[in-house]
Amino acid sequence: MTRLTVMRIAGAAAAAGIALTVAAPGTVQAAAGRGTPTCGTADLRISFAERLGGGMNHAGGTLELKNTTGRTCALRGYPGLGLEDARHKALPTRTVRGNTWYADDPGNQLVLLKPGQAAQANVAWTHTGTEARSGSYLRVTPPAARTYRVIPLNDAVDFGELHVTAVAHRVPTRG
Repeated sequence: MTRLTVMRIAGAAAAAGIALTVAAPGTVQAAAGRGTPTCGTADLRISFAERLGGGMNHAGGTLELKNTTGRTCALRGYPGLGLEDARHKALPTRTVRGNTWYADDPGNQLVLLKPGQAAQANVAWTHTGTEARSGSYLRVTPPAARTYRVIPLNDAVDFGELHVTAVAHRVPTRG
């Protein structure tokens, strides 16, 4: 690796907020404690750990994002969501971040997932039939990811509007 290449890598890392150290001539590695990679879509098994019902035409579920790798990875923020019909065609969807009918938003925090550990996010919607979209499937994009997983939903979603909390080890439920 040339000195110019090392300088470019160091500049890009600094712009991304990653501290680097020179480990050996011409090599660069992340400094201890700052090198935890972000959990990518391929690193996670995504599913509904629990479906939630309720009065007043509310519905929802607790999403589980489980680390399936052999290394620790990190999540921070809110999952992206989208509805699909039975033929996997995208439906107009609006996502609202924050508290839901079922859970308080834990806020934007770093969640480290060791191998086999899971994070949660709570998703909620109403299904009164008011301009409802028949969502056969839910697209879930992990925070900071560019790809998504599709999981079964099979519910009507008023106005295509989904409410979601940030990811956390455990989402604080309302009681």
